[in-house]
Amino acid sequence: MDVIYALLPAMIMLALVSVVVFFWAARAGQYDDLEGPAHRILDDDDDPLLPVYKRRDEKKEAE
Repeated sequence: MDVIYALLPAMIMLALVSVVVFFWAARAGQYDDLEGPAHRILDDDDDPLLPVYKRRDEKKEAE
């Protein structure tokens, strides 16, 4: 029974810290764009195996 007296305040403090960290992250913009990084990796058109001059030529053709 004595353990409950120690664990109850510890659990309440842990819950309060978790809520504060969540609201801090939400205000800092951590949850603004959840799908952007997933789409950005698909749009990556740089091929590191191509020589630099070929990449430049492909960009000129695209323009």
